[in-house]
Amino acid sequence: MAAVPSSPSFRADDWWRDAVIYQVYPRSFADGDGDGAGDLAGVRARLPYLAELGVDAVWFTPWYLSPLVDGGYDVADYRTIDPAFGTIEEAEKLISEAADLGIRTIVDIVPNHVSDQHTWFRAALAAGPGSPERELFHFRPGRGEHGEIPPNTWPSQFSGIPWTRVPDGEWYLHLFTPEQPDLNWAHPAVHREHEDILRFWFERGVAGVRIDSAALPAKHPDLPDFVEGTDPHPYIDQDELHDIYRSWRAIADEYGGVFVGEVWLPDAERFARYLRPDELHTAFNFNFLACPWDADRLRRTIDDTLAEHAPVGAPATWVLCNHDVTRTVTRYGRADTGFDFAAKAYGTPTDLALGTRRARAAALLTLALPGSVYLYQGEELGLPEAEIPLDRVQDPMHFRSGGTDPGRDGCRVPLPWDASAPAYGFGSRGEPWLPQPAAWARYAVDRQEDDQDSMLALYRRALLLRRTLPGFGDGPMTWLPSPDGVLAFARTDGLVCVVNLADRPTDLPPHERLVLASGPLDEQGRLPGDTSAWLRIQS
Repeated sequence: MAAVPSSPSFRADDWWRDAVIYQVYPRSFADGDGDGAGDLAGVRARLPYLAELGVDAVWFTPWYLSPLVDGGYDVADYRTIDPAFGTIEEAEKLISEAADLGIRTIVDIVPNHVSDQHTWFRAALAAGPGSPERELFHFRPGRGEHGEIPPNTWPSQFSGIPWTRVPDGEWYLHLFTPEQPDLNWAHPAVHREHEDILRFWFERGVAGVRIDSAALPAKHPDLPDFVEGTDPHPYIDQDELHDIYRSWRAIADEYGGVFVGEVWLPDAERFARYLRPDELHTAFNFNFLACPWDADRLRRTIDDTLAEHAPVGAPATWVLCNHDVTRTVTRYGRADTGFDFAAKAYGTPTDLALGTRRARAAALLTLALPGSVYLYQGEELGLPEAEIPLDRVQDPMHFRSGGTDPGRDGCRVPLPWDASAPAYGFGSRGEPWLPQPAAWARYAVDRQEDDQDSMLALYRRALLLRRTLPGFGDGPMTWLPSPDGVLAFARTDGLVCVVNLADRPTDLPPHERLVLASGPLDEQGRLPGDTSAWLRIQS
């Protein structure tokens, strides 16, 4: 590994408008104690790798005390690091050591629910019907002659029924698994607790907070039945959410912190409301993530994204993959290159060579667009989706679907660091918590570092150029004339990005120099299909 550059100073206060933020799924990043599961010690040891990669911040999925029924999104205590990951002292060291390398830290908050092992929920179960403890959640009597029918007809986010009956006859709401009871955001104690949690982590030096399922916490007070197509939805995008996030924003502003919301909404106007100047700073762009590898669809999605953000002055975010969706290399190598949870299935044919070419091209497209970029761990290595043996699957989405959904474990397999080491260098002793495919030695960091044509080399060059050359990041873009199947746009300072999604080469526009390409040009200097290029033209 090349030497790490001296510690850079942080950029201006609006760093988040054009940052490259790396997502770490701690359980699968690096194993410092050799027990087969990733931990904070492993991340700390690999901070130089992240600094050399060139990212501005790291977003950690939940590292809190948790039974890990849903990958840590079932939080039992926000002020305690789960012993499987380390201690609160280690977390503080990690935040500080990352800052010394110019890398900010973003943590995850899950306001919709807690773990069933949370002290509040355990107290609610013990207290019984009508108790103040149960008012912190959504307990209701059932319907039917003996209360045997759930209180309403809401669908679960994880398939099945989002209600579980307890021995005293009441039911409690859980939009996800039964081990994740939903909080009642109509209760002031829930507001106070989360505001205290935000302060707790901002005071430990985090730069921002990612808000999980940000459109779900508030529910219609009557919990009415769900009828497809009705508006408003009884538990998605309730107006009360905006008051919650305004109060949070005031806290973030005290510390100079930022928010990114996980907001899945089809309505552009309602999506933009979350990004008003006194609410969230940014929100994930799921329309782009799910968009097929198609020039017309991508252009329309990019236009729609920028139009959504323009009225509120918020920067767009761009992401190709995360810990919940099929990895980019695999998805782009399939006949259907889009993403839909409902369409996931076993045995889908995949052309990994094709998917890899497209993923390389998509990397340059994404990094050239205006706004910030989120990079999921392993994408810079070109990792494909792994097939998990049925006896090793852990994701509750698989089990709640009756086994038809492959689940999300395939994108969460531990990273390969050293091709010749046990577990490919992920850890020193124990078998990884999810099995690594036998072919993953080829994707290991040490092999890619010696290959100037590797995915890792491409990302390192691209991130360095994005940081050091003018024209990238937040700001205007202009579409340029281009043939069918080709996207071409200009940024400022003479920077142009061309992406060829067609099945034939295309001529590049006149330019002073080729800055970077995702693959080689052909003998005539044309851009082949499924290839991107950054150009510098005379400005």
